[in-house]
Amino acid sequence: MADSTQTLHEQGPRREMGEPALRAIAMPADTNPNGDIFGGWLLSQMDLAGGSIASQRSKGRVATIAIEAMTFHKPVHVGDEVSCYCEIQRVGRTSMTVKVETWTRPRAGGPQVKVTAGVFTYVAIDEDRRPRPVDGV
Repeated sequence: MADSTQTLHEQGPRREMGEPALRAIAMPADTNPNGDIFGGWLLSQMDLAGGSIASQRSKGRVATIAIEAMTFHKPVHVGDEVSCYCEIQRVGRTSMTVKVETWTRPRAGGPQVKVTAGVFTYVAIDEDRRPRPVDGV
């Protein structure tokens, strides 16, 4: 059994960030040559989750323009439930930053574990793919 500090750490950030913006099951086609889930697949899930939140906030299309450095703390395994939690950190005139935390739960059940986090920057774009003001700012 984990000590109370670890349990608090594992559960605290999830509650603060609310419901996941995205949930997916890691599948065999998403593995790297070592049999673990490919980091690029995980990054794409995070970008989809953050982009969805940014699109909702800007009330339209967005494009990813930057991703801050990420560290993969734990591997993700085939069958794991992957949940991405998002929080808008900053909204500017045409762009916003979204913190994305990724947690996994083993297929057989058990506690969620934080595997990575990153900060994604999105810019709101119009039909011609040019920056536009974020609505409501």
